[in-house]
Amino acid sequence: MKIGLVAGEASGDLLAAGMMRAIRERHPDVMFEGVAGPAMVAAGCEQWEPAQSLAVMGLVEPLAHIPRLLRLRKMLRKRWQESPPDVFVGIDAPDFNLGLEKKLRNVGIKTVHYVSPSVWAWRSGRIKTIRKAADRVLCLLPFEKALYDEHGVDAVFVGHPKADKTASVVEAFPARQKLGIDAGEVVAVLPGSRASEVSRLGGIFAAAAKLISETRPDIAFVTPLSSPSLRSMIEGQLRAAGVDDRFQLVDGDSETVMMAADVVLLASGTAVLEAALLGKPAVAAYRLSPLTAALLRMFRLVKLRQFTLPNLLTDTPLVPEFLQEEAEPHAIAASVIEFLNDPERRRFVSSEFAKLKAELALDADQRAAEAVIDLAKKQ
Repeated sequence: MKIGLVAGEASGDLLAAGMMRAIRERHPDVMFEGVAGPAMVAAGCEQWEPAQSLAVMGLVEPLAHIPRLLRLRKMLRKRWQESPPDVFVGIDAPDFNLGLEKKLRNVGIKTVHYVSPSVWAWRSGRIKTIRKAADRVLCLLPFEKALYDEHGVDAVFVGHPKADKTASVVEAFPARQKLGIDAGEVVAVLPGSRASEVSRLGGIFAAAAKLISETRPDIAFVTPLSSPSLRSMIEGQLRAAGVDDRFQLVDGDSETVMMAADVVLLASGTAVLEAALLGKPAVAAYRLSPLTAALLRMFRLVKLRQFTLPNLLTDTPLVPEFLQEEAEPHAIAASVIEFLNDPERRRFVSSEFAKLKAELALDADQRAAEAVIDLAKKQ
C-alpha cells in the first residue's frame, strides 16, 4: 500500500505522524511519501518537501508565496499522476490541499482531507469545494460530521488527538515544583506561537499582568516560549510594562506551565483547547493584522459570535473572549481577576472541561487510520 501525504505546519506534522504509526501497525509494508515534517519523517515518510513550506497565514500575507506554492502543487500532482498512491491524505492546510485533492481525485486517485476547515465559522462556501475535492473528511469535532452529512459529504468523526494525549491527572503542585515556582497564585501567559501574534498581543498581556499584580503582590506569571527566537521580543515587552521581575520564561513545556496555573491567559488558537483539556480556566484574546480584520468585516466572512473551540463545544461559553479592539489590558485583567477571586467558578469550569475531554478522547490516530485504510480498499 502507498499513501501520499501533504501536511502543513507542526500541528499537521504531528497529526499525520500519529495516523501513520497506526496505519503501519495494520500494514507493516506501507509506503508514505510527500510533504512532511520531522515527526512524519521519523514515522517513515519519504520527504519530498518540508511541511514548513506551507506555513503561511492570514488573508493577505500568503500572496507573496503563491507562485512558489503553485509550482509545488504542480510538481506533486505530476508525480502522483505518474505513480498514483492508493490514497492521498491532505492534512489541514486547506488552501493548498483542497486544490491538490480535487486535481488528484479528477484523475481517479482517492482523497482524504484530515481536519475539517472551519466552514462552520467562516467561508462556509468552501463546503462545496470540499465536496468536489475529498472522498472522505476526517473531523476532529463532533458537530462537524453532522454538517457534512447535511451536504452529502462522507465524513468520519475521529475525535481530537490532543484529548488522547493530555495528561489524565492534572495537579498544580508537582508542576510548580518542576518549574521552581513558590507562589500562592500562578497565571500562565501564552501570547502566541508566532512573532506576528506576540507582537500584537504580548504588550497587551504584559500590561494586563501589571494591573493584576497591583491587586495581588504575591502572584507569579509564567510564559512558555514556543521558540527561542521569541525570547528577546517578550523580554522587551515585559520590561516596557514594568513586570519583567514578575515573570518566569520557560523554553517550551507549555503543558507543564498550564498545569501549574490557576488561570491561563492566552492567544486564541489550539492552546485554548489544550488548556481546557487540562481542566484549566482560561481567558482568550486575539488580534489580527488591521488589513486582515478589515477584510473579514467588509466581506462578513466570520459567522460565529464565539471564536474559541471550547466555547463552541460546551453548552454555555466558559472562556471569556476578547477580539481586536476589545483585547485591551483592563478588560483582560478584570476577567483574570474574576477567576482568581472565585474558586467555585474555577472548579465548575474544570468539571465541564473534564466532560469535554471525555467526548473528544476517542483514540484519533487509530480511528483516522481505519478510515484511510477503509477508503484505500474500496473499489
